[in-house]
Amino acid sequence: MAGLNTLTLLDIGRAGRTAGLGFDYLSLFGNDISVAIDNPSMITPEMNGTLVASLQTMSGLSTVGSISYGLNVGPLGTAVVGFHYCNYGSFEEYSEEEQHLGKFSVADYALNIGWGMWIDSNFSIGANFKPVLSQYEQYTAVALALDVSGSFVTDNRRFSATLMARNMGSQIVTFDQTVEKLPFELSAALSYKLARAPFRLFFAATELQHWNLRYDDPLNPTTQTDPFTGQVTTEKWYEGVFDNLMRHTLFGIEVNIGKSVYGRVGYNYRQAAEMKGADAFNLSGFSFGFGIRTKRFDFAFARRNFHLSQAPNFFTFAYRF
Repeated sequence: MAGLNTLTLLDIGRAGRTAGLGFDYLSLFGNDISVAIDNPSMITPEMNGTLVASLQTMSGLSTVGSISYGLNVGPLGTAVVGFHYCNYGSFEEYSEEEQHLGKFSVADYALNIGWGMWIDSNFSIGANFKPVLSQYEQYTAVALALDVSGSFVTDNRRFSATLMARNMGSQIVTFDQTVEKLPFELSAALSYKLARAPFRLFFAATELQHWNLRYDDPLNPTTQTDPFTGQVTTEKWYEGVFDNLMRHTLFGIEVNIGKSVYGRVGYNYRQAAEMKGADAFNLSGFSFGFGIRTKRFDFAFARRNFHLSQAPNFFTFAYRF
């Protein structure tokens, strides 16, 4: 959960298609390596010889990027090997006496070794092994993380579902002798396309290892007192249950616009609830994007609205050699 874990690079999405729908990973069968880098059980043999690169622009000078390549490993399945980084920029360094000492950089780096195998035409399994290095000025931390997933796809490929455990593992080198938790998450995702509809629907249930995702918001208390009448109003129990349930959900839709162009919209209820403004509506929790797919290459762009001042842009390019 936010604020309770370290190495958040492990929780930052990499692909424009996934970000455009507002998801952390997609349950989607097809020859799209940008989906497979986050969901290893969707790695297919057709991804052999495919290169994908992504760039994400953050606030200030921070950037997030990744590059991955798919290759078959014979009867053992297919692998996707890549590199992921987050550069937070450079900072001014001062002593306790306010003497300027120069500048220092802050960055996270991760190697991603993904593997997937299809048990039969409907069931698949996969795993991502992710060694991570954090370098914050003179402080260094190293961790080993593992994703494990399993997927089911119907024969007509219109429905697919994935169950995944993400970021299992631990720090092996710490910043200050304190072992911090990795951003572990248990989640499920599915997608469904109607037989003749030009769109596909996406849904995910996140943070299944935690039920209560709510917190006390001083700007929106559950118990309020009218300043004129003194009447006390308290949130109904079912309102709290519904709000907590919805904080576990993600929704998305991808629309075919012609043969090669796709439009994407996603909604994250929890993001919207936590980042809503006190006086006005904003687009926090909404994601938008589009993609172009041809025989040789794919391009995807997305804009993901985290809150009023932070809406990173995602750019992903894949080429099939």
